[in-house]
Amino acid sequence: MSSQQAEDFTIRMPEIPDHILGDYPVGKVYDEMREPDGSLRPHYQALAAMLATLSPEELQRRKQSADLSFLMQGITFTVYGGDEGTERIFPYDLLPRLITASEWRTIERGLTQRIVALNHFLRDVYSDAKILADKVVPRQLVYSCRHYRRQMCELEVPRNVYIAVVGSDLLRLPSGEFVVLEDNLRVPSGVSYMLTNRRVMKRTFPRLFQSYGVQPIEHYPQLLLGTLRSLAPEGRPEPNIVLLTPGVYNSAYFEHTYLARQMGIDLVEGRDLVTHDNIVYMRTTGGLKRVDVIYRRVDDDYSDPLAFRSDTALGCAGLFNAYRAGNVTVTNAFGTGLADDKGMYAYVPQMIRYYLGEEPILNNVETYLLTEDIQRRHVLANLDKLVVKAVGESGGYGMLIGPHASTAEREEFARAIEANPRNYIAQPTLDFSRAPCLFDGRLEPRHVDLRPYILFGDKVQIVPGGLTRVALEKGSLVVNSSQGGGSKDTWVLE
Repeated sequence: MSSQQAEDFTIRMPEIPDHILGDYPVGKVYDEMREPDGSLRPHYQALAAMLATLSPEELQRRKQSADLSFLMQGITFTVYGGDEGTERIFPYDLLPRLITASEWRTIERGLTQRIVALNHFLRDVYSDAKILADKVVPRQLVYSCRHYRRQMCELEVPRNVYIAVVGSDLLRLPSGEFVVLEDNLRVPSGVSYMLTNRRVMKRTFPRLFQSYGVQPIEHYPQLLLGTLRSLAPEGRPEPNIVLLTPGVYNSAYFEHTYLARQMGIDLVEGRDLVTHDNIVYMRTTGGLKRVDVIYRRVDDDYSDPLAFRSDTALGCAGLFNAYRAGNVTVTNAFGTGLADDKGMYAYVPQMIRYYLGEEPILNNVETYLLTEDIQRRHVLANLDKLVVKAVGESGGYGMLIGPHASTAEREEFARAIEANPRNYIAQPTLDFSRAPCLFDGRLEPRHVDLRPYILFGDKVQIVPGGLTRVALEKGSLVVNSSQGGGSKDTWVLE
C-alpha cells in the first residue's frame, strides 16, 4: 500500500462500528491498530472497512470455519502438566497483525546483523576464543553454560555455519520501536503455525488479503530445503536430507511432520538411523540409505548417547563421530545452545560491535545478570517489578512475572536466585504492544510479540512476517501457547 493510498484510506474508510469496537481501550501501551488519540492507523483502515460490513454473527461464522480447518488439518500442540489432556487445537485469532514495509525493512536488517554476529561468536568461542581473551564476554559465563560443548572445540563446521535456523522474539515498545526479547537457536519452533495461519486466512478473507498486497511466505519450506542443501558435505551434490524428530510425544511433532512433507524429505526418529564407519544411514524397506544432512529437532543431550546423555534412546549412537568426521551435516550445529543462553543474550550488542564494527539495528531489552552482586541485590529488592527467567528454559516455563506473582512465589524465586544466581536473569516488566483480537464478535486488545524465522546457509534469508503470538487471556503478558497463548497471521505489506 503506497503512502498516497494510505492517505486516501484515512479519508474514505469508515470507523469500526460500535457493536464491534465496544469499549476498546486506548492507553499508554502501543496499539497496533489505533493511534493514541483513538483514530485508526492508516494501514488498518481497509481492515476497518471490511469489519464495518460484517455482522457479529458473520464474524463468528468465519471464526468457526477457521477453527474447523485447524481441526481437520490436525494442527495441534502439546501442553505438559495439564489435567485436561495434553493435545490441543492451536488457539488462533481471526484478525491479522499488519506491519508496514518500512517497519519490516528495519526488522530484516536488524535480524540479519544479529544472526551473522551470533554465528561469528560461536565459531570464535569454539576455536580461538578471541572475544574471551579480549574480555568482551566473560569466560566464566561461557564455560558455566550447560549448553557449552567441549566436544565442539576445534571442530570444523560445514561452511562455518553453526546456526542455520533462528526464531528471534521481538516486542514493540510504547515508542513504536521493535526490540529483541530473546534468540531461539537450538530447535526454534512455530514456523508451521505461521504457514498454516496464512493458508487459513487466505480462505477466510480472500478479498481483503488480495487488496492489501501482502508479501508471501509460502515459499519458506523451499528456502529451508535450499539452506539445508547448501550445507551438505563436500562431494554430495544430491544430498539425502532428513528431519530428525524425538517422536509423536514431542510438543512440536505436528510441525516436524508438516515441514518434512512440505520439503519432500523423510521424517526419521533416532531408531531409524544407524552409523557404520562414521557414516550415517537410514533404514528403508530397500535397505540402508546414506544420510547427508540432518535437520535436527532433538536437543544436543538426546542426539547421541555415546557423545552426550547415555540414558536416552531418542538419538543415534555414533552420530557425533560421523559429524566430526565431516560425513554428515547436522543443523543447527551441536553447541549452539551456548548462544541461546539468556545470560549470553545480554552480550549480543557487544558481539555485533566486536565482530561487525556496527551499532545494533535492533536493541536488546535491559537485562540484569544475577552473577553480578550489585545487579543481584537490585533484583532481589525489586522482584515485584521485574520478570525473572531461567537462562536455559523456554516455552514460558521457569519464569516469574513479578507484578502478577504472589508473595510466596516471589519468595520462592528469591531463594532459587540466591542458591544459583547463574541460572537466572531479570528484565523490566515491559508494556509491549497490543493488537485487536476477536472475542464473541467484538474487538478486544491483547498483548502480542513477533517471531520471524531467519535462515542462514550460503546467505541470510528471511520470509516477510513470522509468527505473531498472542496473550489471549485478558491482561496477560505470556504469549506462549503452552501458557494459554495463541497466534495470528502476520501481514507484511508491499
